[in-house]
Amino acid sequence: MSTLGKILIDRGVMTGSDLIVATAMQVRQDADLGDILLANNMVSEAQLYSGLAKQYGCATADLNAEPPDIRLVAGIDPSFCIKNRIIPWKRVGAVTLIATSRPEHFAGIMAKLPDEFGSVMMVVAPLSAINQSLLHFRHHSLAKRAESRVDPTESCRDWNTRSVTTMALLLLAVLITVAFVAPFALLLVLIGCGIAALVLNTGLKAAAALASYYGAPLTAPTFLSARRPNQMMRLPKVSILVPLFRERRIANRLVRRLGRLNYPRELLEICLIVEQDDTTTQSALKEANLPAWMRQITVPRGELKTKPRALNFALDFCNGAIIGVYDAEDAPEADQLFKVARRFHEAGPKVACLQGVLDFYNPTTNWISRCFTIEYASWFRVVLPGLQQLGLVIPLGGTTLFFRRDALEKIGGWDAHNVTEDADLGIRLARRGYKTELIATLTKEEANCETWPWIRQRSRWLKGYAITWAVHMRSPRALIRDLGLKRFIGVQIIFLGTLTQFILAPVLWSFWAVPLGIYHPIQSVLSPTAFYLLTGMFFMSEIITLLIGIFALAPTGHKRLWMWIPTLHMYFGLAVIAAYKGIWELFSKPFYWDKTAHGVVSSTPPKDSGTSIHT
Repeated sequence: MSTLGKILIDRGVMTGSDLIVATAMQVRQDADLGDILLANNMVSEAQLYSGLAKQYGCATADLNAEPPDIRLVAGIDPSFCIKNRIIPWKRVGAVTLIATSRPEHFAGIMAKLPDEFGSVMMVVAPLSAINQSLLHFRHHSLAKRAESRVDPTESCRDWNTRSVTTMALLLLAVLITVAFVAPFALLLVLIGCGIAALVLNTGLKAAAALASYYGAPLTAPTFLSARRPNQMMRLPKVSILVPLFRERRIANRLVRRLGRLNYPRELLEICLIVEQDDTTTQSALKEANLPAWMRQITVPRGELKTKPRALNFALDFCNGAIIGVYDAEDAPEADQLFKVARRFHEAGPKVACLQGVLDFYNPTTNWISRCFTIEYASWFRVVLPGLQQLGLVIPLGGTTLFFRRDALEKIGGWDAHNVTEDADLGIRLARRGYKTELIATLTKEEANCETWPWIRQRSRWLKGYAITWAVHMRSPRALIRDLGLKRFIGVQIIFLGTLTQFILAPVLWSFWAVPLGIYHPIQSVLSPTAFYLLTGMFFMSEIITLLIGIFALAPTGHKRLWMWIPTLHMYFGLAVIAAYKGIWELFSKPFYWDKTAHGVVSSTPPKDSGTSIHT
């Protein structure tokens, strides 16, 4: 019997049978006994820390009634305090009292404390109170750290809008000059660039589809049972970060959806991240009656207000060995976290990130949601698995992402200024030698089904693609060295090729004039055979898109969407508008986060959200 368990039983706050159950859990889980007791409501927080104080022969500290001395708190790195779950409390004579929620580890950190503290003595306090005090006294430095965790050479935070604008104006001036001097030559160049982007993007998608079809299916870990003993692994603690902003309509649904996760509660913490001035979401969460394993983390005010900044800030305050990210509208499979834990255990330390498959629970709301569902199916079930099979860099999605905490911290977390922090993170992981895998687990979310919100969301993605490409191309030689030539070329096609294709799409649309009997200038330089070959190439591109869509929808419950695949040509036309909006914002507001509205669709996803995810 553990010392702490005996103390709690002797005090009559816990039964012997509860201790037996908790001890059995600890054998197969990477969790402290105290966390298990709290998560399963076997003891209260006050009873637990009073028992710990008794076990280690020290006092308890009420940080709410008697706050820490700000002079002591200012003399120590807040990140060190968060990591070690301590905070300097007060001085009593020549002794500095240090509050800790992990007294069993205190001896190991005493030598790392500032010399100015002199003699130190341990007192015990709840982790929640320690974190709350650190947030109160050191929120400015913690917020600054969240904005600058990534190395400056890999971050876009020093994006020089004036220089970018100057270069863009010079390029525009050159184009206008050429348009007056040699308009036909300019048209040929633009058409050539547009065709090259189309061919490269279509070719990469076709290669990815073939690799996905002939390659192995997505990784499907075997360890699924919630409580099945396993001699080979102890379940790790998982922290899920859920950034929220102005989510009045989604809070209660989010709690219900994440409540379906069947991972042991003592090993799960859901961190709902809200901005300090977002009173809308804070009020909604107060009404949601959060369970003990969900908690709110409030991000201090700042000039920057982005999802990656919020994620960086919360990262320090969560305790899991695995860090997951969900969006506000997500409905993950119940056993998803078991699959993630098992795959990380099987894969080895070089696999630093797992990307789940995304789908929508409102695919038939309207035409946009239908096309969005087809696009996501093609991307997550065909293209991304194919890129993995080809050994190329995987641009991550923004949700159902899971990281090894140590790897995430080594690369500096998320770039707080990048509006596609997920795609950027995929490149940075690859540059450090880490691998990303897709995993056979499904999360359903809400398809953005309104035209202008869809354009706004897509403009943010494309703006982020442009910034990400520019940041990593500061030194092309270094990028080739880090990635190798094959993956370097893949990055060029995925990022620069995608942007070029959408920007120059109107030039290629001019070929629609030919079937209408309108003369196209390029006909003067191409033979009829060459022109028909060009037309055949356009037709083949549409056929490949059609086949990939059919292939992607086959294992899902969305087969009725097949008839809508031909309309993707018009659907992607909206992305052209988004591309020009995103390019404009590169000069006007590069770090502006164009938020996606959630909770527009009132329907709730079915409890069994699983569909086949074999590719």
